[in-house]
Amino acid sequence: MSTPRDKTMTIDQVVAELEDGMTIGIGGWGPRRKPMALVRAILRSELKGLTIVSYGGADVGLLCQAGKVERLVYAFVSLDTVPLEPHFQQARQNGTIPEVVELDEGMFQTGLRAAAQRLPFLPMRAGLGSDVLVNNAHIRTVTSPYDDGEELVAVPALHLDVALVHLNRADAHGNAVYLGPDPYFDDLFCMAADRAFVSTEEIVDTAGLTVDAPVQRLLISRMMVAGVVETPNGANFTTCTPDYERDEAFMRHYAKAAADPETWSAFQQRFLAGSEDDYQAAVAAWHAEQRGQA
Repeated sequence: MSTPRDKTMTIDQVVAELEDGMTIGIGGWGPRRKPMALVRAILRSELKGLTIVSYGGADVGLLCQAGKVERLVYAFVSLDTVPLEPHFQQARQNGTIPEVVELDEGMFQTGLRAAAQRLPFLPMRAGLGSDVLVNNAHIRTVTSPYDDGEELVAVPALHLDVALVHLNRADAHGNAVYLGPDPYFDDLFCMAADRAFVSTEEIVDTAGLTVDAPVQRLLISRMMVAGVVETPNGANFTTCTPDYERDEAFMRHYAKAAADPETWSAFQQRFLAGSEDDYQAAVAAWHAEQRGQA
């Protein structure tokens, strides 16, 4: 009898699967449960010309600042308590993102659903009468074939080459569970993609996935997943409730540094120039310094 395949990988092995020009969907929601360890690995890579699809946070800001984004499809890009992600704000104001597609949040979700169902589009009312259609001429409307004859927005599928998501627990085969309050559409990202990679706080035995959570929180099936990576604290500085909340102090340090090119250069050298282990150690050392100054 065959057993499910072991899909464990390292961070660098996942990034080695990515190619220039790919469309990459990044799960999570703003500053919540983002696969930041994988994003940081992309920053260290030579990848370029990417299309990024995201309910954006620092993932989008960092990739835009690094010049890796050719096309950005987003519903918002925010750090919540910092309303506009600073690198994204600068990129939009300076016009350094070659192509942007800004969608209503519901339209964005519908685009993922269309791709997950392998449909070219799905109809919806959101977007009608708004500047979303004015600023995105490629998005068309359709007329209902039924007696109502209603005009609807034909939201195009957001097909992804690759999805990157972060979950609280996963097994070696790619099944993954979230323990926090919200799935953040990570399952849609995975189903909309040709291949999906899951980073996780901890890889556990399959039976352990439902020890601390009902089976309904088993969000990601191994059938969706090409690889799984254990990355403790890998969503930092975003949330991974209940394992940890957003690192608000470090996030504000990041946002302040991003506002000034000289300060950013020092931040980048200290926190982003090395490996993921180097990043985690540098953040821990920074917190120790802050406690010493209190």
